[in-house]
Amino acid sequence: METLLPDSYRGIGTEELKGRIRAMRDRLGKRLVVLTHHYQRQEIVDLGDFRGDSYGLSLEASRQENAEFIVFCGVHFMAESAAILARQGQMVFHPDFTAGCPMADMADVNDVERAYEELGKVINTTNLIPLTYMNSDARLKAFCGKRGGAVVTSSNSQAGFKWAFERAEKIFFFPDEHLGRNTADKRGIPQNELVLWNPAEEMGGNEPEDYRKARVILWKGFCHVHTHFTPEHVRKVREEHPGVRVIVHPECVREVVKLADADGSTEFIVNYVKNASPGSVIAIGTEINLVERLARAHPDKKVFPLSRSLCPNMFKISLNNLCHTLENLPNVNRVIVEEPTRSEALAALKRMLEIKTISAD
Repeated sequence: METLLPDSYRGIGTEELKGRIRAMRDRLGKRLVVLTHHYQRQEIVDLGDFRGDSYGLSLEASRQENAEFIVFCGVHFMAESAAILARQGQMVFHPDFTAGCPMADMADVNDVERAYEELGKVINTTNLIPLTYMNSDARLKAFCGKRGGAVVTSSNSQAGFKWAFERAEKIFFFPDEHLGRNTADKRGIPQNELVLWNPAEEMGGNEPEDYRKARVILWKGFCHVHTHFTPEHVRKVREEHPGVRVIVHPECVREVVKLADADGSTEFIVNYVKNASPGSVIAIGTEINLVERLARAHPDKKVFPLSRSLCPNMFKISLNNLCHTLENLPNVNRVIVEEPTRSEALAALKRMLEIKTISAD
């Protein structure tokens, strides 16, 4: 139920917008919860009830027993997940439906279904578990839910691989090849047991025997925010800042992750900086809004970006479209996931909760 931003909400001053947003929050009280992703700009984060990653925020929303309206300030797949996990009677809204995720779009469910059918001609797909990254369309989550697969996050992908290999011999992982490759590395799976499916090529660009030998089939997809970082960035920052600790997100390419001191989810990065000793020098390879916020929050440490990389879709959430959404609840920008997609995606998300309890070791 997307509604375009009316002209009357354009050109309004920042302070007036903030005041109107706060007024709606006061009016609705506990009936309203505003969720803000780590990558949102500071003025949006300041007006939220909870800040976190997509999984944590969706779960937090489902715990709000008194919340009738959930407004998710992030990209669209995050609001979809919140709508799937929401309690009965809760409604989820997204300020700008054009704030999508290019990586999620790289694994179109129709292409994935065709790939699954093609793979079924050369391997036994009953022995293949599909895993989708949280950063994916609801229909892709439903695809996994129907086939005994699950959703994983950047924080529990190792546990997700362990869970899958307890149930099958092979994993089909999408949409981010780099998270999949880095997770396989941490699980001790050699590179010659990975194969990349390219949907633009016949049979994914590989021979049937390649799929028979592979333990993990990766989808050709990536996050442009994180593939921006290169080994040269890491080498340069070490030359310029002796003793620096380099921390990156596992959506970065394998060569960057190998050169870093640590890698992990946005929550991992937040906690790493929080727990670092005063005086620490930390270069971070992730979205610039989070890095700059961490630098402001920890002035006793030198925190700076490995290189500047902005997510333009996260940046689409503004005070203007947030104000418009809040002042017109529940008539604009409601996120609805229709059946059977919702139930099938929920099955995959519930398995994600099960995976959360399994040690990655």
